[in-house]
Amino acid sequence: VQLQASGGGLVQAGDSLRLSCVVSGSSFGNYAMGWFRQAPGKGREFVASASWSGEITSYAESVKGRFTMSRDNDKKIVYLQMNSLTPEDTAVYYCASARGSYYRGSRYNTEEIDYFSWGQGTQVTVSS
Repeated sequence: VQLQASGGGLVQAGDSLRLSCVVSGSSFGNYAMGWFRQAPGKGREFVASASWSGEITSYAESVKGRFTMSRDNDKKIVYLQMNSLTPEDTAVYYCASARGSYYRGSRYNTEEIDYFSWGQGTQVTVSS
């Protein structure tokens, strides 16, 4: 499975962006997917995840209510709609394919170890 993320850019606080992740390879519909991000000088952190059907999702507390993850299995694309962006959202955003479904309490596929394939990342910069 190969992943390619796009849609990043430079925006102002309060603006919106939609990231896309195109997946190539077979059996896309069988994979849960996730988005992570890495801010300058920090480790990579979980942002959002979705099951293969899209019915099960998890979000980091910092983005809950502002970000929405969705997927189009026919087109093999995963989206991350980001609204009300703040400078704290500035990071390189990565999409990833999960090995399976891993629950930690009610949280779904929230750890890097849950994923086996990663895209190259797309830069999101939010100015104040």
